Amino acid sequence: MDKQQKMQQLREFAAEIRLETLKVIGSRGFGHVGGSMSMADAMAVLYGEVMNIDPKNPRWEDRDWFVLSKGHGGPVMYATLGLKGYYPMENAYTLNQPGTDFPSHTDRNKTIGVDLTTGSLGQGMSEAVGAALGNKVQGKTSHVFVAVGDGECDEGQIWEAAQFAAHYKLGNLICLVDDNKRQLDGTVEDVMSHGKGIGAKFDAFGWNVINVEDGNDVEQIYDAIQAAYAVTDQPTALILNTKKGKGATFAEPSGAHSSQPTQEQWDEAIAASEAALAEIRGK
Repeated sequence: MDKQQKMQQLREFAAEIRLETLKVIGSRGFGHVGGSMSMADAMAVLYGEVMNIDPKNPRWEDRDWFVLSKGHGGPVMYATLGLKGYYPMENAYTLNQPGTDFPSHTDRNKTIGVDLTTGSLGQGMSEAVGAALGNKVQGKTSHVFVAVGDGECDEGQIWEAAQFAAHYKLGNLICLVDDNKRQLDGTVEDVMSHGKGIGAKFDAFGWNVINVEDGNDVEQIYDAIQAAYAVTDQPTALILNTKKGKGATFAEPSGAHSSQPTQEQWDEAIAASEAALAEIRGK
């Protein structure tokens, strides 16, 4: 299979993830649509092509790890894992219900395929750094991927972990920054500006930094990860310039963080997502 065929498959997978993410959150009627939908393309590349995983053996010791530090984006992970066969997709439609295995924030003790529990912002980055160091000490060749939000980067713990990772030359760690320019209370620029930019901060801490101009383009994400693999003595930060709510008709225009649309709006969004998937499949 040539590269363009792979990219076509990844675009289709991303569209499937978006559709299922809407269905997962829609089963509850409200939730973190914005930051889930903006990550669909990155999740497609990670789980559809680059990560070394085995859905039949989720705790395989030599697997690549993924940590969703922005744990409130759990629905996009639940959709991805379901589509990859870790569990029946419909199981995730119990999102945040009493007794569910699919809580609002990802929990490794509840959901098959979740490598590390996250939720309190910033802490997942430290967990990922610990996992990367542990794997390196054990001589493993696997990678640890961690996704953080641009708003999450307000947390000081992100930068403590970043300094640690650079000092210990964790070239097996790749951080994907979901730089969608918005957080709970407004734009990142208004709430807590990152000054010269998140990429400049990671660079100052000693990381290899790759700016992905369109963080919702699977080919650009794929190429950036391949470039990151070539750097073995530094952790890499991929700055994904994304659109919050990408693909959700009621969330993308406003960049909403959390949404509680009407049933009519849910139906419209799901129908639009189904049409987008059909269009990609028809190409």
